[in-house]
Amino acid sequence: MTPTLRQSTLLCLALSLCALLVVPGNFPGLSGDARLTLAVFALATCAWIGTPIDDTYIALGAGLALTATGVISSDTLFGTLGDATVWLLICAFVLAAAVARSGLAGRAAVFLVSGARSVRQLTHLTTAALVVTAFAVPATSGRAALALPVFLALAKALADRGRLVVMLALLFPTVILLSAVATLIGAGAHLITVSVLWESTGERIGFAQWLLLGLPLAIASSHLAAEAVLWTTTRRADRTGPIRVTPEQIRDHVRDTEGVGGPVTGPWEPAETRCALLLATVVALWCSEPLHQVPPAMVALIGAVVASSPALGTVRLKDALRTVPWSLLLFMAATMAMGVAMADSGAARWLVSGLPVEVSPWLFLAVVILVSTAAHLVLQSRSARSSVLVPLVIAAAAGAGVNPVAAALASTAAAGFCHTLPASAKPVTLFADIPGTPTYTPRDLLRLSAVLAPLTAALVLLFALAVWPLLGVPVVR
Repeated sequence: MTPTLRQSTLLCLALSLCALLVVPGNFPGLSGDARLTLAVFALATCAWIGTPIDDTYIALGAGLALTATGVISSDTLFGTLGDATVWLLICAFVLAAAVARSGLAGRAAVFLVSGARSVRQLTHLTTAALVVTAFAVPATSGRAALALPVFLALAKALADRGRLVVMLALLFPTVILLSAVATLIGAGAHLITVSVLWESTGERIGFAQWLLLGLPLAIASSHLAAEAVLWTTTRRADRTGPIRVTPEQIRDHVRDTEGVGGPVTGPWEPAETRCALLLATVVALWCSEPLHQVPPAMVALIGAVVASSPALGTVRLKDALRTVPWSLLLFMAATMAMGVAMADSGAARWLVSGLPVEVSPWLFLAVVILVSTAAHLVLQSRSARSSVLVPLVIAAAAGAGVNPVAAALASTAAAGFCHTLPASAKPVTLFADIPGTPTYTPRDLLRLSAVLAPLTAALVLLFALAVWPLLGVPVVR
């Protein structure tokens, strides 16, 4: 199907649904606000899937339409921009800019990677380093950009072993995407999930609780994926033989790409020490929120002010603010408003009211995970997938007697798999085409996805059924 034909088909489907919703006799029991919400929701989803229009523009248009028709108030629409999760992400990006400017990234890469003496060691040390970056850099695209100089250094050191370079090119985006579930700030989709849960059920997941639930899954799925990448991309001969990556190789590439010229070995610079202490303090305060009751957004704001201060900071505030993805924040705010409309109008409940509810909890969660895993084939934006799926999953979970928190978390975690096509996620796209460096092909991605998709889906289901209940999130209400 050509892009033009697909767009026309999706537009016809959306307009047909809107026409059906306009007729008062259709769909009895559906309120006027719910009809308007479903119409806007259908048009926005079809536009996300079938048009090249920017996702943020579509989301803002949908939020404006819901406000103009009276489904939600203007205070609701604009109030989402002041949501604590939005401020948390802004301040996290300021902190990430300070970390990048200080040179800590290169030093951490040398500490973890230069000690590898075998291919498997290098694979899992790189995986561990990428998991750790989830605490320092918000959003998967930001982590991919930060990790690119390290990959280029490794590619140069292993230039005579081409299959290993291809393996590493595939490993970096794979682990970045799967390890994002470790923290609340790992992806914008997580903040959307938390917001929709709060608006729909009154239950709020804090930074510490998300860390408790997500970090074990991130570690397990990342190292499982590392083995899958290793076995699907390399041969036995590729995996044998010693490996040596020198600190100088990583330093040179970090300096060339990031413009940071500090040392990566030896005594720490004062700026590095201050930045490391600040980052450790912020993460510790995030994790200990139940003890001191200071909201994560407030902790992040304090950290951002210190990180950009003239005396103690490592980056100027105006430079750090340039790294904030304002388009993503506007998208999040608009989709939060759409989630409020779906919940308050009753549209989400109506959409799932016809689904069979007499199913076992494990089967319900399995279906949610399966749909969420495959959703990247239709909706490339991770945040858009959560915006569409999470309100429906929460409403369906309530009808099936499943804990909505468990269902929403399972859906969001499963949606982290988006490796099938080069365009499925920004990190995959970034590492798919690097001038002068051999990287993976669409065939490599398909081979990995055939193995990794069922493995990650089964792992999320295992955590939802067996691990998360032990950590305070039962399967049933």
